[in-house]
Amino acid sequence: MKGVYMFFADGFEETEALTTVDMLRRGGVDVRMVSITDSGSAMSSHKIHIMTDMNFSEFMASVQLDGTTDKDFMIFPGGMPGSANLAGKKELMELMLKHYAEGGSVAAICAAPSVVLSLLPGIDGKTMTCYDGFEQALTDKGVNHTRDGVAKDGRIITGRGAGHTVAFGLEILAHIKDRATADTVARSIML
Repeated sequence: MKGVYMFFADGFEETEALTTVDMLRRGGVDVRMVSITDSGSAMSSHKIHIMTDMNFSEFMASVQLDGTTDKDFMIFPGGMPGSANLAGKKELMELMLKHYAEGGSVAAICAAPSVVLSLLPGIDGKTMTCYDGFEQALTDKGVNHTRDGVAKDGRIITGRGAGHTVAFGLEILAHIKDRATADTVARSIML
């Protein structure tokens, strides 16, 4: 799947979603926000209503499925029940499996590494982080769990929680562009 997409489900954590999108857009990445429903919006876990760039039908009609590289990302914010709602969207999860199998990258933060990325085959031996208390789904799959704020292992980037969102977004940006671009964005926001 070509491109960079952040997926929104009702119950998402707004800081993790919007700050990640902000870091990527500041770095010149055309990240698209996609509602997993046909409403074109989602309600956050703290009851903030967000309009997305496209709804799920529009996404499926426009997404280019061929030519996937490691610079192409599917990004999943945390929050509950947002992470569970993402994992419950069968068509999205099938697309994630295909995307990763074809060489695409995935990123998830907070509960989403455990609830969403644990569905990926072949993650045993990978190093990942997640929100405290959600480790079991990862360790059951043979993942090396770390309490680091952000973990990058090949084509998988994970974040521990909302307090690490800026670093999470910058790590994705460094993977897509380069470390110098991520450092420039970090300096522009006084990091």
